[in-house]
Amino acid sequence: MKKVLVSLAALFSAVTVISAQNMVDATETAKLANEALVSGNYEAALTGFRQALKMAEACGEKGAELVAVCQGVIPKTLNSVAIQNLQNNNVEAALANLNEAVALAKANGDEETASKASSLIPQAYMKKGLALLNARNFDAATDAYARALELDPDNGVAALRYGMALEGAERSAEALKAYALAAENGQQKNAYAQMGKFFLKRSLENLKAKNFADAVEDAVTSNGYVANPQALQIAGQASHLSGKSAEAIKYFEQYLEAAPGAENAGQVAYTVGALYQQLKNTEKAKEFFSKALSDSKFGADARKALDALK
Repeated sequence: MKKVLVSLAALFSAVTVISAQNMVDATETAKLANEALVSGNYEAALTGFRQALKMAEACGEKGAELVAVCQGVIPKTLNSVAIQNLQNNNVEAALANLNEAVALAKANGDEETASKASSLIPQAYMKKGLALLNARNFDAATDAYARALELDPDNGVAALRYGMALEGAERSAEALKAYALAAENGQQKNAYAQMGKFFLKRSLENLKAKNFADAVEDAVTSNGYVANPQALQIAGQASHLSGKSAEAIKYFEQYLEAAPGAENAGQVAYTVGALYQQLKNTEKAKEFFSKALSDSKFGADARKALDALK
């Protein structure tokens, strides 16, 4: 019995020595991790603090203080690693870092660090979305920007790019809603530019498809978002082709006013003159035929028309 007691005493003594040595190793590991942190080597620092944490936890009560230190610094280090990953376009790694930082910081009662990590997550989705948008992977880009908006609903840039991704994915109605949201959140100029291009493109498609009423409506809508002579020209053409002479004259005159030096200004002026002639408005017909006299292609016809009206 005495020998057994002696053996147990030796065992407890050995455990104490091992525990003490483990604490020395844990402390040294944490010290090296801190040096890496100060020097900006965040990956090495994170690895070191994780190792020190495990070692300190194995030491029981003697390691409690170091455990607390490591638990406090690891989420902050994860944030720093995430920022570096974002700078290096390692977005998925950054998102993993940030989500872990949020979870660990909240578990440790560190709301400030959790909040900082949370605020960086939308930025990560923004970066991911932009890369996908540039690669024309529109479906995946919409998912990334939808997530960014879910986390940051007032982000006008996210809404704008979400609209662009949706438009690329041929989800037009949703794209227009996203552009409207962008306009409400500080991106009106850019959002209106996108909406203007959207309706201009659609007006041209409707014109080619001989959907003249829709072409006019879309062209006018486009010009309402961003003044664009081409939209006025399309509205004039669609009105002319659908037999609405007065409407055609209105839009063609607006076109000539907006783009007096356009290459086709003479042709449009001649067309307006002819439309006025059809409506028995001789003075206006003369006015616009006169504007077409210098045109190399339509000048001769304009001269004949004027001579016939004398």
